[in-house]
Amino acid sequence: MPDDAGLHALREAARLSPDNLPLRRHLAEQLLTKGYLAEAETEFRAALVLAPQDPDVITGLAEAFVRQSAYGAALSVLEPLLADPGHAPRAGLLAARALLGEGDVAGAARRYHDAVARDPSLADPGLAERLTPQPQPVTPAPPYAPETPLNRAEDPDDAEAERSGVTFADVAGMEAVKESLRVKLLLPVQQPELFAAFGKRAGGGVLLYGPPGAGKTHLARAAAGELGAAFISVGLADILDMYIGSSERNLRATFEMARRHRPCVLFFDEVDALAARRSDMRQAHTRQLVNQFLAELDGVEEHANEGVLVLAATNAPWYIDAAFRRPGRFDQMVFVPPPDASARAAILRILCRDKPLAEMDYDAVAKVTDGFVGADLKGVVDRAVETKLRQSISAGRPLPLTTNDLLTVAQATRPTAVKEWLGTARNYVLHANDSGAWDELMPWIDGKTGKTGMTGMKGMKGSKGRW
Repeated sequence: MPDDAGLHALREAARLSPDNLPLRRHLAEQLLTKGYLAEAETEFRAALVLAPQDPDVITGLAEAFVRQSAYGAALSVLEPLLADPGHAPRAGLLAARALLGEGDVAGAARRYHDAVARDPSLADPGLAERLTPQPQPVTPAPPYAPETPLNRAEDPDDAEAERSGVTFADVAGMEAVKESLRVKLLLPVQQPELFAAFGKRAGGGVLLYGPPGAGKTHLARAAAGELGAAFISVGLADILDMYIGSSERNLRATFEMARRHRPCVLFFDEVDALAARRSDMRQAHTRQLVNQFLAELDGVEEHANEGVLVLAATNAPWYIDAAFRRPGRFDQMVFVPPPDASARAAILRILCRDKPLAEMDYDAVAKVTDGFVGADLKGVVDRAVETKLRQSISAGRPLPLTTNDLLTVAQATRPTAVKEWLGTARNYVLHANDSGAWDELMPWIDGKTGKTGMTGMKGMKGSKGRW
């Protein structure tokens, strides 16, 4: 149950008066507004039993489905409304989002333009841009000159910045993480006048950290898609060069590319390799690369990085030079935790949505996958699909994937890296946290037994002390 006094009171009132349709509908809408999607879905379903034809209940349930990436379910529940030519424009907009999630771009475009034509206030520039085909000129580099950020910077019309096809609706769970990114990165671009009134400009940096496979890269792409911004993903091979000075030039060229494509999300994966502690470095040229990175984050001119949103991801935040956490650089560190049970069920639903399925109980699979991250769950689905393919070949027809198929694989699989990662994190939380940098990890560390755990220390969430 959500930890919210107002919602708790509404839920208790609904329990005492289960046939009160306005009350149930209000509770469902409040849950949806605050992002408690699974609970909102449950309440909308209960309201739908009381009023099967209520358009507000139907569209509310459809929105809960869309925001959980259950696009097929959303289209199914909207179908009776959409059959009426005079349906509410909001229903058409939700259908557009669901159709886009299902890969039907043309159908989504028709629904979107019809909805906006009847209600211009529903216009969504980010969604409209995703529905507009983007030309992708192909200019292959000569075989003797591999393409690098330095090469690309010499072309003023480079097309290396991509457009992300995913949004936060495609990211299961992690509501707190998504909200942090909205406030820090997205809202200053979407509502510049409001932020300008407080002297805040669009731009800045966020460092995503957590165990491997938890979805940091997927989250960065979703942030770009949510904003409708250009997305530039930077790997080590794009920056590091064997010749002294070349790595710094490549880094500078990458930032210049992002500034030309603003608003832009510039994403550095495995950033600890580019931003390591200078005190640990033996060679001067490697320290110079860190200095160059810091200079680019600051911007040579006052507004140089306005509209450039810098995201970085790492599995080892404790190895990053402390100077990167100074305000104006990566001044916000966001922990991307292993998914909880409801998030694991949502991830499984997304991974299975394009496959032939029997009636699935994703919650049952989520219960036996404690400690699994998104990458582990994808491995479970992939192995279950391989087994089902072999059975289908023998049967001569496609056989639907079942809950038991997933359970069989999940019970024979061990999670990859969460336990080891939390073991390392524990050392820093207990013995190297004088600055409070790792307070966010405290709820994930079981200080009483000395072992890492997924459920330990829940009562200490948000505490600032040591124990």
